[in-house]
Formats: sequence, C-alpha cells, structure tokens
Amino acid sequence: MRAYYLRPLRGHYARLSSAACAVAFVFAAALNVGAQGGQAGPGARVLFDDFSYSSRAQLAGHGWIVRTAEGWPGVPGAVWWGEGVTFVKDDAAPRNRVLRMTSKTAGPGAPTNQTQVCHQRKYLEGTYAARVRFYDAPSKGPGGDQLVESFYTISPLKAPWDPDYSELDFEYLPNGGWGVAGPTLYATTWETFYPEPNWKKDNIFEAASGSRAGWHTLVTQVSNGHVKYFVDGKMFADHADRFYPESLMSINFNLWFIRDGMTKETGERSYSEDIDWVFHEAGSALTPDEVEARVASLRRAKVKFRDTVPAPAPALDSPCNF
Repeated sequence: MRAYYLRPLRGHYARLSSAACAVAFVFAAALNVGAQGGQAGPGARVLFDDFSYSSRAQLAGHGWIVRTAEGWPGVPGAVWWGEGVTFVKDDAAPRNRVLRMTSKTAGPGAPTNQTQVCHQRKYLEGTYAARVRFYDAPSKGPGGDQLVESFYTISPLKAPWDPDYSELDFEYLPNGGWGVAGPTLYATTWETFYPEPNWKKDNIFEAASGSRAGWHTLVTQVSNGHVKYFVDGKMFADHADRFYPESLMSINFNLWFIRDGMTKETGERSYSEDIDWVFHEAGSALTPDEVEARVASLRRAKVKFRDTVPAPAPALDSPCNF
C-alpha cells in the first residue's frame, strides 16, 4: 500500500516548496498508516457484516442464504430449518445484536432440525474471520448429543473425488464425536472426498481438546500456498501443499447433529451457536490484530455491512446445500 500512495505525489514534489513537500509527505505517510492498521486501503475487496438485523429478509438482502435444501451433513432426514436463524441482543452488550443459529432434536428417530447460512460463492485467497460463541450445553432439554458448531468456506463437489474441490473448516464438537471423546476443536483443510455410502476423504487437520464454550475470534489466512488458522490471536494450524484451495468458495456457518451421535434421551433439546460479525479481505494475509483493528474501525464508523468483493461474471451458483 505504501507505493500506492507515494507514487502519485512524487511527480509533484519538484513544483512544490520544501514546506509543501514535507506536508505532502506526512499526509501520504498518514494514509499508509491507516491502510496498514485499522482501515483497509482504497480499492480493498472487503466483506463485513455486523449482523445487525431484525429479520431473515434483511439478511437475504445482503447476499446470505438460509439453508432449506435437504441433504448432508448430519442426521439423515433432518430438516434444514430456516426458522432456526434469528437475531438476538448480545447479553454482554445489549446494544449489540448477534445472529443465532438454533438446532433441535428429540433424539434418535425423532424429528431433527439443523441450521446453516451461506454467503455467495466468490471467495478464495485472503483473510477470513468471524467472532463466534460456542456452547457446550443445550439451551433447553437434556445434553450429551454429539454435534458440530462451525465457521467454514466451501465449493461444490462436482463429482466424487473432485480434484478442484476446496473446503476450509473450523469445527467445534462440544460433546466429542468422530472417534474422539470430550470437547474438541478442529481446523481442517480438504483436498477432496468421496461421499457416502462409499465414504473416503483426503484432508489434513489439527485438533485440540478442551472446552471452547464462550466467544472466540477465528481467523483463516489463505496466502502464498499456506492456509493458516488462528484462534484468539494464536496460531492453531498451518496447512499447505495439495490442500491449498483452488476453487471459489462460499462463506458458511452451520450447526448439525452427528449421525449416530445422539444420546438415547427422548426429550426435546435445542443447541445454539452465535455469530457477532464476519469479515473477509481478499488478497491480504492479515494478522489477527489487523483483523481486529479493521473490524473496530468499521464499527466506529457505524458500518453495519460492506461488500466490495466482486462476483465472477457470470455469477456462480451458491446452492447452500452442503
């Protein structure tokens, strides 16, 4: 960004007084500081959403899809439930609103509702971030079910073992699952997979045990052949080589029950995941501190939503079904 600001000024220095030159140089430096610190520079391709909505119609107006399409993942036959996406006051900051996903079940064989929201498929390299609240316990009913609370990016699987498939996941399992007991956080980068019933996968992951209940800032950098995951400012995983994404992806959050992972309880129970904000800056490998500064700057300016990330022409389908 430094070159962007200084080049247009250099051509004028010879025609300015020494004092004017000094002023011009200081002004250019100040612009650079803003671009590299709290504010994105001119022309930055940014998505930011503070989720300050009161209805799903407002959410849809900014390019989000609330999933209703049937299908994987989760419990076979589960309904992807639009009504499970709501907007509530942040209990720690009542002037702030958050998006809440709520999924519910009454146990094996009973009706099960899962939730997912997706943004348009137009994202690849750059920095992705979200502030999310994970929950260990249900908001209603008996606990213990194995479920997944997520923030991820994904492209459609064009065919089994599709070499162009791309997926980058943060997934929290509050009650374990996938052969692991106890609360576990995963960061997973996918090369491809073969869907059920002939399931096989090609991915790389990092996992850490321990409760993550509460608010966390999750950051994914996609740059220079590496996918780096950060949790609350600390490096969590670094994946590279063939796992680096190749296809434009959508940004997603979902909350779903792991197949065969429910307890035998028959009472209805509901689980939640909250999202305070989501941020993406295309083409920039921002540190977690830089992300926090960008978001703080947008909030100070009372920006509730911004999307300057161009879609491909023609726009790609964003099916929100996986």
